[in-house]
Amino acid sequence: MRKGALVLACAAAALTAAIGVGDSADARRAAPDVNDAAILEKGMPRTLEEYGFFIHADAQIPTLGVVPYELNTPLYSDGAAKLRFAYVPDGQQAKADGEGLLDFPVGSALIKTFAFGEGDDRKLIETRVLLHRADGWLALPYRWNEEQTEARLAIAGARLEVDTPDHGTISYRIPNKNQCKQCHSIGDAVMPIGPKARNLSAAWLSSFAGAGHLDAVPDAHDTMPLWSERKKVALDAAARAYLDVNCAHCHQPGGKASNTGLDLRWEQDDATALGVRKRPVSAGQGSGGLNFSIVPGDPKRSIMVHRMDSDNPGVAMPELGKTTVDKDGVDIVRRWVAEMDQ
Repeated sequence: MRKGALVLACAAAALTAAIGVGDSADARRAAPDVNDAAILEKGMPRTLEEYGFFIHADAQIPTLGVVPYELNTPLYSDGAAKLRFAYVPDGQQAKADGEGLLDFPVGSALIKTFAFGEGDDRKLIETRVLLHRADGWLALPYRWNEEQTEARLAIAGARLEVDTPDHGTISYRIPNKNQCKQCHSIGDAVMPIGPKARNLSAAWLSSFAGAGHLDAVPDAHDTMPLWSERKKVALDAAARAYLDVNCAHCHQPGGKASNTGLDLRWEQDDATALGVRKRPVSAGQGSGGLNFSIVPGDPKRSIMVHRMDSDNPGVAMPELGKTTVDKDGVDIVRRWVAEMDQ
C-alpha cells in the first residue's frame, strides 16, 4: 500500500476507535462538524478547538472531512514531525491543474501541526492554519500549552525552548502573523506552498478525489521523489526537489527573494536562474566572500552550500522556519554541486 493510502486508512481506523462506534455510518453521525463559519467569517478564533477540525486535537485525530496527507519531499523545520490535514467544505471540490498547487475553493482550510518526540513522549508545539476566505487566504499560528490540552492563537508569535531528538534543546520560533506571510505569498497574495500535485502521491490524490474533495487526479503526481528514498533516486531529482520545497517559495518570480534572480522551482531549467555561475546581487556577510551561487564541481566555493550549512542568523538560508542546519539536505545539495560538469 502506498503512503497516501496508508495515511487515509490509519486515519479512518483511528476515527472509529476514537469515537467508539463500530461502523462508518455511526462514525459519521457521532463525529463533530467542522465550524465553517470560523473559517469563512471575519475575525480570528482564539483557540484551535473553535474550528472543529479534530475529535481529539491533542491526539491529532481529525473529524470526518478533514483529511490527513503527507508530502513526498517535506519542508525541513528543525527536524519537527509534521501532521498535515486538508479540509474542503461539503459540496465543493479542489481543482487539479497540472503539477502545481491544488486550487482549493473558498471555505477550505489547510492545517499543519509541529511536534517533537514520539508516542507518549510526543509534544505538540504549534498548529498553523491556512483559511481560504472570500478575500483570500489567511495564515494563523496556534501555540500548544504545556499541558497539551489547548492551542491558543499566537498572533505575535513566540520563542520557546524545545527539546528535540536530533539537536538537543533549541530556541524554537513560532512565527507571527506577518512572518507567516513572508513565506506563504506570491506578490502580496497569501497562498499555500505545500500541496502541489507533483509532491503528492497518486494513492492519496485518488483517495481524495474518490471522496469527492478533488475534481480529478492530475497526471503529474509523484513527480518529486520520496525524501526517505533520496539515496536510491537520481541525485539531481533529490536535490532539485529539496530546493523547490525548502527555498522556491521565496526564490521565484513574485517571491520575497525574487530580487536575487534565483529561481529554484522544480520546473526551472535555466542553469543561471538556478545559480550556476551566477553572481550574488549583493556581496554581504551571507556570501562568505564567495563569488558565485553555484560553482560546478566545487561546493566549497558555492554560496548556496555555504549558506545552507550555516546556523548564523545573518548567513543561514532559509532565513525563517528553522534554527538548525539540515545536514541531510546540505549533503544532497553538496553532492549535487560536486557532480556538476565543470
